Amino acid sequence: MESAHPLEPGRAEMLRQGRLVLDRLADFVDRLPDRPANSLSPSFGSPELRKLVDELSAPPPEHGVDLAELLGKMDRAVDAALETAGPGYFAYIPGGGLYSSALATFYTHVVNRYGSVAATAPALTALEESVLRWIAQDVCGLPAGSGGLLTTGGSMANLSAIVAARHDRLGEQISDGTVYVSAYAHHSVAKAARIAGIAGQRIRVVPHTPDLRMDVAAASEMIAADRAAGLRPFLVVASAGTTDTGTIDPLPETAALAQDEGLWFHVDAAYGGFFRLTERGRRRLTGMELADSVTLDPHKTLFLPFGTGALVVRDPARLAAAHGGTGDYLQDLGELELPDYAHLGPELSHEVRGLRVWLPLHLHGVAAFTAALDEKLDLTERVYAALRRMPHLEVPWPPDLTTVAFRVRAADRATADRATRELLARVNASNRVYLSSTVVDGRQTLRVTVVAHRSHESQVDEAIALIARG
Repeated sequence: MESAHPLEPGRAEMLRQGRLVLDRLADFVDRLPDRPANSLSPSFGSPELRKLVDELSAPPPEHGVDLAELLGKMDRAVDAALETAGPGYFAYIPGGGLYSSALATFYTHVVNRYGSVAATAPALTALEESVLRWIAQDVCGLPAGSGGLLTTGGSMANLSAIVAARHDRLGEQISDGTVYVSAYAHHSVAKAARIAGIAGQRIRVVPHTPDLRMDVAAASEMIAADRAAGLRPFLVVASAGTTDTGTIDPLPETAALAQDEGLWFHVDAAYGGFFRLTERGRRRLTGMELADSVTLDPHKTLFLPFGTGALVVRDPARLAAAHGGTGDYLQDLGELELPDYAHLGPELSHEVRGLRVWLPLHLHGVAAFTAALDEKLDLTERVYAALRRMPHLEVPWPPDLTTVAFRVRAADRATADRATRELLARVNASNRVYLSSTVVDGRQTLRVTVVAHRSHESQVDEAIALIARG
């Protein structure tokens, strides 16, 4: 018998609705290899797209509409987008979208447990802690006792790390605190520093070496100059895989500088961190284990859905000292030997995020993720070797991770920049693959980033062929 309350559908209606959604999603995944890599740009600004946007901008109706009709509208909205779930998406740093993680998220939202305070769901907190210990200790190499929290992404993780560093090294007087970032650090780092109260003029951009890595000697000189000027250096941030080129800063040298100068050492490993599951990644990311804090994005290199980030720290007590707080209305909750995630970051309403990471790891096993990351490293070497053989291309830097940066070779910079942009347009016009561009040392540069879990040899070879023809 169906429920008389529309917000409480009965079992039969729940199963009907679930089947409608699951059938649609299975069809969507089945069609991914043949879907356009970009359904947005051909219609961007078109009357059809404007009409769709206007239609979907309408306020909700007074009375409900059938789910099948609404799913049709959702499908049209999904189709007007970059195909970020597809195997031909080599732009930016692709997110994943593992089906098993989506199932965990659906499960989490239906049972709707509160994840901010351990006493409200202690077993789920313990489960989430197991994931965080694994990330901190097994993946990053931090010592026993390290931990952290899952976040909505790298931006929130970087913010919490900077707040912890500021509180630990500066106390309440923060106006003269200075931060040091590499030239190609993700823009979320400087943004987080500003949000944390660090003035823009106190965020130092350290010059880079010819291979695009932080110049640690230059950083040392900048720190000395700032101390001499009466400022208080407190934080240095290294990148373990820049967004532009996937370059890894010199982590051991930066860690040594931080140790010598008494600075907090943060590693933004949102892109590269989980490559430490592989032998090549552990070798290239040596020094990450020396950090005070590390940002990682499971929604990148654990292939999980967007909205899944992580911050792990050497000493969780320092994270708690910077974010702790409570209210009298919580007095009825008991205390456990488990962390309250509301006290480790700025979010008080913290959903249970652990299941979306825990279920895929336990369902597929860590070895499956290691093998997938090794495959991406192999495919990247394939792209790099192929592009290096093309005489009309300049491929300046061997990839540290899974991004190959390249540009068109020409007699002068203006011609090269124009030809590089034209090549990007021709490749993306195929609608079989999608690449993105950046600017490196003032020059237009294209990128192939092999991260999507559905991208395999056939898609990589297709991208290489399109670049060659372009």
